[in-house]
Amino acid sequence: MARLALEVDGFVVVGTATDGESAVVEALRLRPDIVLVDVGLPDITGFEVASRLRDAKSPAAIVLASSREKSDFGTLVADSGASGLIEKSLLSGDAVRALVTVSRTRDILARP
Repeated sequence: MARLALEVDGFVVVGTATDGESAVVEALRLRPDIVLVDVGLPDITGFEVASRLRDAKSPAAIVLASSREKSDFGTLVADSGASGLIEKSLLSGDAVRALVTVSRTRDILARP
């Protein structure tokens, strides 16, 4: 569903993964601009995926997705290094673009 929603909104999906470990491997191999990661994966959490990609210095914007609200996760979203979280019911290309734009603007403004 996510892939279709993003493609309809003009995104080019360059890869998919069925679990967190392969998501990390594929994101580092493919080097996409944005990585969309479900929080609830079968092996490791989306938070762990985001953290591993940040530790590996991936330049990708990492967007987490969940059926739960961001407030349900406390500081996990920010602590993971992800750009943010979008509720699955609100997932669209426009929502991803807006979140990434806000995150990148915040990063630019935070630089000394």
